Amino acid sequence: MKTLLVTWFTHLRESYWFIPSLMATGAILLSFAATAVDNAVGSEWLEDITWLYANKPAGARAVLSTVAGSMITVAGVTFSMTILSISSTTSQVGPRLLRNFMRDRGNQITLGVFIATFLYCLMVLRTVRNADTPPVDGSAAVDLAEAFVPHIAIMLGLVLAVASVGVLIYFIHHIPESIHVSNVVAGVGHDLNARIEEQFPTRIGRPHPDPEQRSGQSDLPPSFFATALKIHSDGPGYLQFVDADGLLELAKQHDLVLRLKVRPGDFITGHDELLLASPAERVGEQEIKQMKSMFYCGSQRTANQNLRFVLNQLVEVAMRALSPGVNDPFTAMTCLDWLQSGLINLSERKMPDAHRLDEEHQLRVVAEPETFASFAQLVFDQLRPYVASDANATLHMMRMVQRMLPHISAAADRRMLVRLAGALRRRARQNLDDIRVRHQLDDVYREIVQELKAGATI
Repeated sequence: MKTLLVTWFTHLRESYWFIPSLMATGAILLSFAATAVDNAVGSEWLEDITWLYANKPAGARAVLSTVAGSMITVAGVTFSMTILSISSTTSQVGPRLLRNFMRDRGNQITLGVFIATFLYCLMVLRTVRNADTPPVDGSAAVDLAEAFVPHIAIMLGLVLAVASVGVLIYFIHHIPESIHVSNVVAGVGHDLNARIEEQFPTRIGRPHPDPEQRSGQSDLPPSFFATALKIHSDGPGYLQFVDADGLLELAKQHDLVLRLKVRPGDFITGHDELLLASPAERVGEQEIKQMKSMFYCGSQRTANQNLRFVLNQLVEVAMRALSPGVNDPFTAMTCLDWLQSGLINLSERKMPDAHRLDEEHQLRVVAEPETFASFAQLVFDQLRPYVASDANATLHMMRMVQRMLPHISAAADRRMLVRLAGALRRRARQNLDDIRVRHQLDDVYREIVQELKAGATI
């Protein structure tokens, strides 16, 4: 249940329709409340306010119809502008950034304001009534009193119309700002740092007392693999969420040890193993069903529990920028700056241990280990072939390593970064013919090696 709720809430939060739907519902409720107030107070209060005037039914309908018609027209225009700008930008920076535009609060609120104003005016418009034709017996006053014009509701409609004009001005400014490539990259960079804050450290029970990172095979009982039951997935898809707390609780209840074989972001088929559970005799059909319910798969990768997805977004933008068809090294350098910020932030986090213990310090869950080195290698190894073909990007990435080194405390991670810088230098020397650029690369690399030797030995 937790798996479904978390994924459902994530999809809801990132959907384009949720906030406009809430605002539309609020507008309908506001129309009922405003007309109810008008019914209660009547129109006599207008006589004491000289700068207000009472609308007649025909005038009230004209005002409400004009506002409602203009709002739905503007809503259509803004939606078209949004789709056009999104399609143009995603074709340049990558289709996987479409979700970032869809969850843009400015676009959602703009569409919601226009739709809410339209629905509000439409709901108030239905309450406007003309007076019945006076009967011939002269009792016209009684019949004319039956006319109803919701003056308070109309004034609120005008206020919403004025606010909608302000929102339209904001939207016209917001659209070019939101599709500017520097702002797009900065948005992904901020999201990367926010995801690091959210996901690390991730706790599944109590961490193993040994602070050193180990592989997922160590510390398992010797008979684990001989007695473990393989639990397979039900169908294909990208793993979007794993309820690690639920798996830990299930392992405690049935005195099991679980070895996870997948992590969020992996593509799994109906024949892939989700996890191993030992001993097998304690795992029945009900337990297998419960374990499978802790994994949720979808048609695409998401940033939920998957930091690699956000890193790959910046990597993809940099790759496209360095492609021959685009040839925009400055955008790639901007991506490298934000990747540097994220990796430095990540290096200061304590990576979650692959081994998770319960309150009695019994090993219950062994997950796929996460390390700073795995994230850094993901970024550098994917970008190296593209960066090494451009002199500006190569120098920028080499200096990126130089700027990162002072912030990396683990000696193994520092050596790993120097090895990545050396691999970039070798690849660049193969691709770049400019002697000056080669000398500059050699100078920066020597400074990197000297800084490493100042704190540790390779």
